[in-house]
Amino acid sequence: MTTSPSTHWEPAGAGVLRLPSGRLVRGRGLRRPPPPGPAPDFALHLLGRAPAAVDWESRWVRWPDFRLPAERAAAHAALTEAWERAATERVEIACGGGIGRTGTALACLAVLDGVPNGDAVAYVRAHYARRAVETPWQRRYVTRFPARG
Repeated sequence: MTTSPSTHWEPAGAGVLRLPSGRLVRGRGLRRPPPPGPAPDFALHLLGRAPAAVDWESRWVRWPDFRLPAERAAAHAALTEAWERAATERVEIACGGGIGRTGTALACLAVLDGVPNGDAVAYVRAHYARRAVETPWQRRYVTRFPARG
């Protein structure tokens, strides 16, 4: 996949995960200031309550801390949209701390990108954050997450 610096994250940027297809997605914690550099084109916020407004397009998935998404079908649709948009846009996945829910979502994007469900958590821990995907039920959610087609 060919990427343009004007439409994608810097591969070595803070929180940037490169998926096997070459898509770049940035994970981060909303309790910390945004990293330097361009703003996302699209953000997926994984929070128990509605997030603050941002100056770019975003979606909110109701996902309480240390839990799973409240509406799994809506979460799957939002994660699929984020994965699709990451091919041509700067996509950010964010929760409060940037580890549990964000790591779980990034592992689901890895599944959509072709990583086997059983390997997706290890992939995100190796390439994003070693503590990503914090709870046993988050790990189970990834192992059961439906892959594309």
